[in-house]
Amino acid sequence: MFDIITFGSATWDVFMKTKKFQVVKNKKFLTGKGICLSLGSKIDIDSINFSSGGGGTNTAATFSKQGFKVAYCGMVGNDLTGEKIIEELKKLGIETRLIVKTRIKPNNYSIVLSTEGKRTILVYRGASELLRKRDIFWKKLKSKWFYLAPLSGMLAGFSEDIVNFAHKNKIKIAFNPGYSQLSLPSKTLEKILKKIDILILNHEEASLLTKIPYSKEKEIFRRIDKMCPGITMMTKGSKGIIVSDGKHLYQVKPQKIKVVDETGAGDSFASGFVSGFIKSKGDIKSAIQLGIANANSCLTGWGAKNNLLEKDEKFEKIKIHSVK
Repeated sequence: MFDIITFGSATWDVFMKTKKFQVVKNKKFLTGKGICLSLGSKIDIDSINFSSGGGGTNTAATFSKQGFKVAYCGMVGNDLTGEKIIEELKKLGIETRLIVKTRIKPNNYSIVLSTEGKRTILVYRGASELLRKRDIFWKKLKSKWFYLAPLSGMLAGFSEDIVNFAHKNKIKIAFNPGYSQLSLPSKTLEKILKKIDILILNHEEASLLTKIPYSKEKEIFRRIDKMCPGITMMTKGSKGIIVSDGKHLYQVKPQKIKVVDETGAGDSFASGFVSGFIKSKGDIKSAIQLGIANANSCLTGWGAKNNLLEKDEKFEKIKIHSVK
């Protein structure tokens, strides 16, 4: 019996930083700015780092470091980076017997280009996209909790099967849906949300789910509280976090810290929150404290796993506001 089984992607991340990247303002870019390099040139890189990533393995790392018995369920490429990910998970004490390998596509891959404190990520969605319902070792999914990170490809299509399996077997569910899952048919999504214990969304996802402008936060939460009987959290990036238990809204403003790398910040907060929620037996303020501390620690190092908090590690407490 596991404490938590995580589902989601497993990627190999390469971090590149150079002062040669030129930031150019242009309306043709989605954000209004773009990174440019001289075409046909050979560009020197100031630093390069390698790390595993992906929502499924990032969250598993936090749960393991917090002392839980954890397994990761997903698909990796039958290649060098796939093997490296499995090797790293084993070193972290995460069970890997639920992982499936494939030769059809290489492992998921990301190249993170950093300059001026900002980043652009080039993503290759490979092996993780190919996990099918028949690939999952259903009889081995014995756990107290499931954590569903953003799922895409074939896996997004049977999110409901995973949730129904958990509900049937009295397994609690933390759900961090991605765009593919939020784009499922409304009736399917409605059925899924009724069975969720902790729902994790960012500001844009909450607005997409409720079809309410994200400036109207209280209306968003009133709608979500009707859709999902569990705890709901909404992350707002540099503007903080809001958590609802259906009766109160708990609000937190982020602390000022020196950020080295933003990769995995969302995963580290969400998994830290779930860890704190389980350890405190449902105390939301304790869950928020651990989530924030874990995310802050993650932000101070490269990669999504290197600086995560260890079990019982001391951290600075923050002020949490609650309103009805």
